[in-house]
Amino acid sequence: MAVKTDTKVMIGGSVLTLSGYESEEYLQKVAFYINNKLAEYSKVENFRRQQLDRQHILLELNIADDYFKAKQQIDLLEEEIRTKEKELYDMKHELVAAQIKLENTEKSLRSAQQELQESSKQIIRLETQLRNTQKKE
Repeated sequence: MAVKTDTKVMIGGSVLTLSGYESEEYLQKVAFYINNKLAEYSKVENFRRQQLDRQHILLELNIADDYFKAKQQIDLLEEEIRTKEKELYDMKHELVAAQIKLENTEKSLRSAQQELQESSKQIIRLETQLRNTQKKE
């Protein structure tokens, strides 16, 4: 079972203690992301003019937007993976079918080569018999 981690982070100039089952590094990364969003929006004049509660709502909306866009990208990539896996499965199936067909063709070729050799031997025997018969006459 994972161990709960308490980590002090600084977000927006305030020191907070984050608790969770993630690593300290991960919790710092989350705080870093939030601080970057705060810094990004603090540069926008219209954002700074908003009341503090409205700033928080706008920031939350932006973070939610990032989340849903990332989730959509993950969904697209997962669908692409499923498609690729199906294509791979189909290709493997085609490869097995082609290998079986090749083996059958090779068997047929060997059989035809044996028949050709037998026919060649038969022709030689018949020609020899014909010559011998012609010499006796």
